[in-house]
Amino acid sequence: MYGLSDDEIAALLRDDVARFSAAERALIRMADALSGAPVNVSDELYAELRRHFSEEELIELAADAAQENYRARWNRVFDVGSEALYCVIPQR
Repeated sequence: MYGLSDDEIAALLRDDVARFSAAERALIRMADALSGAPVNVSDELYAELRRHFSEEELIELAADAAQENYRARWNRVFDVGSEALYCVIPQR
């Protein structure tokens, strides 16, 4: 399967990362760090990331997170809204 399930997206929206693997939790922390201001990936987080990923993988993952952050900030400047292509369907 590629991407996140509805349940995983809903968990992220609740800041509930317990369902994710250690590697995924480290990536979530990195993405959060890259979206902050100022951007700061601590030595501790970098060491944790290196336990799960090669240097080359981290370069690609950081580039993906940075590109998404750029796109999201660009959309805010020009008030580009969602076209409702995705929404989490609430559990019944």
